[in-house]
Amino acid sequence: MVAKPPKSEFEREMAYLESEIRRLEAEFNMFFAGRLPRPPWETRAKVDALVKKHDRSAIRNTADRFRFESMQNRYQKFLELWERQMTNRELGRPIPGGRRVAATVPKGEQARPPDPNVIRFQRDQELTPDSAPVQRLYERLAAAKQQAGEPPLAFDRLAAVVKAQVEKFAAEGRDVAFRITMADGKVRLTAKPIDDEL
Repeated sequence: MVAKPPKSEFEREMAYLESEIRRLEAEFNMFFAGRLPRPPWETRAKVDALVKKHDRSAIRNTADRFRFESMQNRYQKFLELWERQMTNRELGRPIPGGRRVAATVPKGEQARPPDPNVIRFQRDQELTPDSAPVQRLYERLAAAKQQAGEPPLAFDRLAAVVKAQVEKFAAEGRDVAFRITMADGKVRLTAKPIDDEL
């Protein structure tokens, strides 16, 4: 029997990347099914780093480049699906294939629905003007300001504020939640660091 030649370094790296993407998909499915207490941010950060590393490298072989780009596209579609499911979860909408986990509520009290005026940003989340959480925060802030008779905040200014706060608390290893409130007849936007839950 002729022994197979050892795999190239690139093939080993692609196999590892593929296994990590599968692991991330499984962990997110477990989270949405209620079997994990929090989203697998560490695994996602690891996969993000691997994808970026290969995206920046020069892959000269056409077949290798095609293989990586196919995997990258699959990962991007998964992230879009995950973002939609996280949005649905924040808004209290049902998630296909998931189950809603009842929060522990003290006896005699009713569970509170998610506050639509609180938007959470993950510390390892890539922020662009197209990011769903940034868009949601802007829409809700603009609606609150309109209701109060205030001029809207420029979108690029809000995006810069969000980015600065997320980076600031990410350095401490924490997520951040932005809350829209009314005080003295004026709309306020506050940022608060959080760990797992608000």
